[in-house]
Amino acid sequence: MRRKDREVTGFSQMLEILRACDCCRLGLVDGGEAYIVPMNFGIALEDGALVLYFHTAREGRKIDLLKKQTAVSFQADTGHGLLTAESAGSFSYTYQCVMGRGSAVLLSEPEEQVRGLRAIMAHYSGKADWNFDLPCLDRVYVIKLTVTGWSCKVH
Repeated sequence: MRRKDREVTGFSQMLEILRACDCCRLGLVDGGEAYIVPMNFGIALEDGALVLYFHTAREGRKIDLLKKQTAVSFQADTGHGLLTAESAGSFSYTYQCVMGRGSAVLLSEPEEQVRGLRAIMAHYSGKADWNFDLPCLDRVYVIKLTVTGWSCKVH
C-alpha cells in the first residue's frame, strides 16, 4: 500500500469497516478481462478465517466463471464524503475501503447454504435466525469466499 499513513491493520477495526459497507464487489477474470459484480453479502468468522457469503441466481456469467475458477478478489467501501477547497487541486474525498482476495466455492449442501444466507440476512437486518425452505434454496446459489488476504485504507 502506497499510503501507509492511511492503512488500517487492526483486525477488529478492519472488520468494523467491512460491516459498515452495504455492497461488496466480487472480482473475477473472464477470458483475460476483469469482470466485477456488485453484490449483497454476509460476513462470518470460521476457524479463524474471514468468510464472505453472497447469494445469486443459479445461472449467469458469474456462475459460469465460478465453475471454472476459485480465485477471486473483492472490494467494499463506505464513509464517502467530498472535501471541498478553494482550488480544484485541493479537493479530496473521505472513504473507508476494504480490498482482498480469496477462494470461492458454490455451496450445494442445504445446511451450508442456510449458514451463508443467515450471514447475509444478519448483515442487513441484524437478525440471524431466519428460516429458509428447500424451494428457496433450489432457486439460488450461495457463494462462500474464504479470504486469504485483505487490506484496509481510510481517508
